[in-house]
Amino acid sequence: MKSIEPFIRDINDFPKPGIVFKDLTPLLNSPEGTDLCLQELLKQIDGAKVDKVVGMEARGFFFGTLIAKALGVGFIPVRKPGKLPYNTISETYALEYGSDVLEIHEDAISPGDRVLIHDDVLATGGTAAAVCKLVERLGGKIVQCNFIMELEFLRGSEKLKPNHVASVLKY
Repeated sequence: MKSIEPFIRDINDFPKPGIVFKDLTPLLNSPEGTDLCLQELLKQIDGAKVDKVVGMEARGFFFGTLIAKALGVGFIPVRKPGKLPYNTISETYALEYGSDVLEIHEDAISPGDRVLIHDDVLATGGTAAAVCKLVERLGGKIVQCNFIMELEFLRGSEKLKPNHVASVLKY
């Protein structure tokens, strides 16, 4: 089986010294890599019934929309404050130094909708945990949180319990 790993580029000392950034742009630039990644993300769902796919701004939009189209379901963007044009609900979450806020349209999810949450990378889990709270506040049932890659040493999946977490690559 082919891996998407050759399509991921390491960038040393970005965004600051000592960090090795996992760059997805070569993956996005390759139709073969994009298709391979999409197929791997779909395999992770393993036939589970999904009504909506939620993707986080902005890199979660790349494959979130592709997953939704492949599943024949709607895509819901979660964005920073002031970016969505209709009524929203928001969730504040902690960052290393400070906090941030995410918003979702208040009518994006109906009670009982089965929701797949997608983003590119699971690091500390703060963003994904905030999105889980937004989905649950709207009455959605989280099927899975899925990611292209997971930085296991940061233990982000612990913040997402009891939700199922799946990642194509783990570092």
